[in-house]
Amino acid sequence: MYENILIPTDGSDTANVAVAHAVDLAATYGARLHALYVVDIDAVNFGLGTEQVDRITQGNFGEMTELQEKADKATGAVAAAAADHDVEVHEEVRVGAPHDVIAGYADSKDIDLVVMGSHGRSGVKRALLGSVTERVLRTTHRPVLVIDERGDD
Repeated sequence: MYENILIPTDGSDTANVAVAHAVDLAATYGARLHALYVVDIDAVNFGLGTEQVDRITQGNFGEMTELQEKADKATGAVAAAAADHDVEVHEEVRVGAPHDVIAGYADSKDIDLVVMGSHGRSGVKRALLGSVTERVLRTTHRPVLVIDERGDD
C-alpha cells in the first residue's frame, strides 16, 4: 500500500511525534521514508542581501552554517529513528515556502503518504498564525496523516 512515505520535519517536538508514526508505518509496510527539511525562504530572507538569498535558494548556505546544521540535525534524527527499525531513509533539504515545497516534493517523488505533526491550534491562533499542515492539506492531492502532538491524553 505504501512504498514512499514523506515526513517533513523541522526537528521540533511536534515533528518528532509524527516521526515515530512515520517510522512505524514505513517499517510495517516496508516503505522508504523521505525526511524533508524546508528552509522557509521568507523567514530567512529578513535582513539578507539579494546575493545571500540567491545562494540559499540554490542550497548553498555559505556562512549560515547554523541553518545547515539545523537541517542536518532534523533529518538525521529521522534517519536515526528509522535505522532502529531497518527502514531506508532519503534525507533532503529544500528551500522555499514550506507548504509548496512539501506538496511539490510529494508529487515529484510519487509519495504515497505524507505524515505531519499538528500543533493543535484552534480558533484565533490558527487563523492568525496559519498552519503549514493545513496549507499542505489544501495544496496536495496526496493522502496526509496529521498527528496531533498532544497525543492520546
